[in-house]
Amino acid sequence: MSASTGGKQKLGAISKMGERTLRRLLIIGGSSVVHQASRRGAPKGSWLEQMLACKPRMLVTVAVANKMARIVWALLAKGGSYQAPVAAAA
Repeated sequence: MSASTGGKQKLGAISKMGERTLRRLLIIGGSSVVHQASRRGAPKGSWLEQMLACKPRMLVTVAVANKMARIVWALLAKGGSYQAPVAAAA
């Protein structure tokens, strides 16, 4: 952990060592999520809304793809099933 992160864990980018096609599909999926969030608006207070407000669109796309890759890996490693997060009632 670096001093420049302010004590927060900093995750790396999507590695170029893996399967090229899988990486491409994750980026396409992330691009679709960002596109829909830009058109319809991301859920209020969500991680995606905060990222879109202050970061370039392509960076958010790669971050979403990275997040999806980590979710997929965790599901495969632990043998679980995906449960979409429930939106908080306001």
